[in-house]
Amino acid sequence: MTKQIPVQTPAQTPLIAPSEIEALLAADYVDIFALLGMHAIEMAPATKSSKGIKEAKAVSLVKRLVVRCFLPGAERVELIVKQDGRKVAELEKCHDEGIFAGLAGRRINPFEYRLRVHYPFSVEEINDPYQYASLLSDEALYLFSEGRQEQAYRFMGANWREVDGVSGVQFCVWAPNAKRVSLVHDAIDWDGRRQVMRHHPANGVWEIFIPSMKALTHYKYEIVTQEGERVLKADPFGRAMQGAPGNASIVPPQLDYAWQDKRWLVKRAKQSWHDQPVSIYEVHLGSWRRQGENGEQYLSYSQLIDQLIPYVVEMGYTHLQLMPLCEYPFDGSWGYQPVGLFAPTHRFGQPHELKAFVDACHQAGIGVILDWVAAHFPKDPHGLTRFDGSCLYEHEDPRQGEHPDWDTLIYNYGRGEVQSYLLSNAHYWLQEFHLDGLRLDAVSSMLYLDYSREPHQWLPNAHGGRENLDAIAFLQDLNTRLYQGFPGIMMIAEESTAWPGVTKRVDEGGLGFGFKWNMGWMNDSLSYIGRDPIHRSHHHNELTFSLMYCFTEQFILSLSHDEVVHGKGSLLHKIPGDDWQKFATLRAYLGFMWGHPGKKLLFMGADFAQRDEWDHQHSLDWHLLAFEPHQGMQRWVKDLNSLYRQSVALYGDDHHGEGFNWLDCDNASAGVLSFIRQSGDKQLIFIVNMTPEVYREFRIGLPQPGRYHERLNSDSHYYGGSDVGNQGMIQTQTQPYQGQAQSACISVPPLACLVLEQVLELDEHRPCD
Repeated sequence: MTKQIPVQTPAQTPLIAPSEIEALLAADYVDIFALLGMHAIEMAPATKSSKGIKEAKAVSLVKRLVVRCFLPGAERVELIVKQDGRKVAELEKCHDEGIFAGLAGRRINPFEYRLRVHYPFSVEEINDPYQYASLLSDEALYLFSEGRQEQAYRFMGANWREVDGVSGVQFCVWAPNAKRVSLVHDAIDWDGRRQVMRHHPANGVWEIFIPSMKALTHYKYEIVTQEGERVLKADPFGRAMQGAPGNASIVPPQLDYAWQDKRWLVKRAKQSWHDQPVSIYEVHLGSWRRQGENGEQYLSYSQLIDQLIPYVVEMGYTHLQLMPLCEYPFDGSWGYQPVGLFAPTHRFGQPHELKAFVDACHQAGIGVILDWVAAHFPKDPHGLTRFDGSCLYEHEDPRQGEHPDWDTLIYNYGRGEVQSYLLSNAHYWLQEFHLDGLRLDAVSSMLYLDYSREPHQWLPNAHGGRENLDAIAFLQDLNTRLYQGFPGIMMIAEESTAWPGVTKRVDEGGLGFGFKWNMGWMNDSLSYIGRDPIHRSHHHNELTFSLMYCFTEQFILSLSHDEVVHGKGSLLHKIPGDDWQKFATLRAYLGFMWGHPGKKLLFMGADFAQRDEWDHQHSLDWHLLAFEPHQGMQRWVKDLNSLYRQSVALYGDDHHGEGFNWLDCDNASAGVLSFIRQSGDKQLIFIVNMTPEVYREFRIGLPQPGRYHERLNSDSHYYGGSDVGNQGMIQTQTQPYQGQAQSACISVPPLACLVLEQVLELDEHRPCD
């Protein structure tokens, strides 16, 4: 695909002018593709007349081809016909720095060529990058500028191409206000003069095709701003990235991964997660478990396949949620301050190994959700901040463009190219890595212009309000497109306010998310269990209030990493009392959580009662499982997940009020809650005692006559409890109570959760769980 050669005018007939040489050496040539490479010129034919220039002007001009190149360090350059390898000409060395120019013999029609370059100690044959036409389509660039490009990563960044039988890499970057952009990399000693890129002024995009580029080459873009400052930037669309402090982008290898998860994807596409069990295990891959004598080494993806996936399957979780895997320089950000949104972090292996991990999860029946950060980005100098000397990705005004809490920058969601960048990134993770959903971090900060700001620190929208209209439109478009493009995924919002319609359909005025974290339930219930039992009766509503709104959105009950870090303590240590009370209360609390309407999310370590708060620099304390209380907690969570997945009563109508019915929500003095979970004719009865008192002959209402058996009892010795219970079975009495036609007197164990299920006739001899 050789480019069309423009014919130059007689005024340009010098093979290369001194001013052009000067501009090349300063990397200050405006249109580099108009100078370097092969070009047609018109010039006077050679003449032996002594009359010189006057006679030459009287002679008809002839069309010739000139080739110019800039190859620092070269001593000679020969022009070679690519087709047959014949030498056409030797180019003249026009400057000692390696500027060459020469005529292509008597050829007048452009042809494919190579350059044979003689260095002091070697000879190389290369394909000249400046002989190739643009590889970008007008449609792709138009959609990118309009904010409707879903797959910009297929032409932006570094992409392998084959042009005229030559394999190479197309580099493309958006920098509309740059005076010049060069590709720099280790193969050319990071020399910004050598591979200046082609500018597309209408779109602000720069590109260059580099033939015979080697995989794993480290590269950046050298950008000259309008003020003349030179800055080095990593590739915003780079697929791989060097760790700090280098922070260079890396040309990805050409690897095709053979996915084996078609059955999972077909099943997922037919799935409606709202009426299915969803129990999510949130994991920070860098600290779930470590290796090495001092625990200093991360597990690789292959090791995580062997260790993490079997654990998730054994514990009965349905999904893994991975904290951010986009490349980030600072370990302490946990990935929430990403610089390389398209680059999977180098910490655990290569991108194809991450694909193998996701593939293995799918084959084991586990979905994989990724934490995705679209609310802000850090100010690292090699990142997006003032990318071409101006604010491209962020707002110029700090009242719109900076997060005061996190010292980070806010995306300009109203700019089409930024919309395409984020939309394409979400598409990239779902398409290329087969992920089953994205959990969007800090959505509240996206929605409100005055988020965490004083009155003078923000600008109202066009209507004078505090809503970020651009962010709202972006989120609606994002969710619409992703749900259409990837059936069966989950889009999850971490949204901590009462913003209406987060999980409502876009065509009904909502944001279009599939699920929202129930932050209200989390804050209230954690506050409750942190109180001494003697005071809990005065705060009973902290456990019951969530039922006033739990069906207004599609909620996930989340006990995430945010609740066990920065001095907040582990879940176990939030609870007052001695060790027995701590473990018993935590078991009862998790039982209440699994009985409460809403999907479930539990951060790693909570499922075996990690004692210390989470530290991203160290492994979880797996040695605690040598002790009975921790083993009991782990068995309890495992059995909760098993009950959850087996019982349609807990998930079939999870998002409807018909799936829940209070028996008693007002018994604050006793500290006991009781309720029914149901779907169709399937029912489970939950009794939760949040005090250390044992209640004998405690009457509860029951919906059907007959016998009920204890499906679960967190006070069982098996879980580390005191074994107070009902010997596994309860017989109803025809005595109406709590709005039910039947009732029974039971023993309610201390700080415990009981789950009862009616015994059907066919189940008379079924052993108690």
